[in-house]
Order: sequence, then C-alpha cells, then structure tokens
Amino acid sequence: MVSLDDVARIATELPEVVEIEQRGGRAWAVPGATRSGGAKVFAWERPFSKADLRRYGADTPPDGPILAIRVIDLHEKEAVLAENTDAFFTIPHFNGYAAVLVQLDAVTEDALRDALLDGWRACAPPELADRYRP
Repeated sequence: MVSLDDVARIATELPEVVEIEQRGGRAWAVPGATRSGGAKVFAWERPFSKADLRRYGADTPPDGPILAIRVIDLHEKEAVLAENTDAFFTIPHFNGYAAVLVQLDAVTEDALRDALLDGWRACAPPELADRYRP
C-alpha cells in the first residue's frame, strides 16, 4: 500500500517534475512539455465523480485514494491493464483515453514507480526523456 505522499516522492525524483494543484487535488507535471511551453500532467489524483459512482451501480468501486497515470497510447493501456489486474483499472469515462487508474491501497511501490516512469516518458519532451536512463 502506498500513499499520495509516496506518489509525490517518487514522481518528483524524475527530472524536472513539479507538483501542482489541479481541480482541488495533487498532480505531477513536466514543465515545457506542451507545444505552447506549458506543463504537461502525467499523473493526478482522480477521485470518483458522482457519475462514476452511478456507473458502478450495485458494484462496489475500488476503495481508497485513486491515481490516474498517462500511458503512451491505447495499446500500452491495454497491456498495463492486462499485466496489473490487482491495482490498475479503468472506468467508462477513460474509454479512448491513454491513461490508467491505480488503486493506491492495492499497488506495490515498484509497480507504481514503473507506471510513473512510463507516464513521465509519455509526457516529457523527447530530448529530456532520451537523457534520462534510471
């Protein structure tokens, strides 16, 4: 089990990552990654909305804090979801969107670290990502 503080520690160990506030929650971004030079968010707190909860119907949604992390593309999303069935999932709102959701109460720190690195690589400018080899 990991916390949002663990997410912050792992994410900010990556080059040039900043923590920002987004929609009242914490998010992690790479500055200068957008075409206009702005920050590009690669991971963010993602509590369930009322609409998300309605879609679960009688099923119980995952418990605890939820994190969203970008992936390179939809093929990568499917691979991540297939490989990490215990902690990684998606919801209808994310259909067609290159990101996965992570149940922090169920993910290992190693799996989270790998996912954050992949999310960072998906958003970092190529010249920065090419220079970083953990």
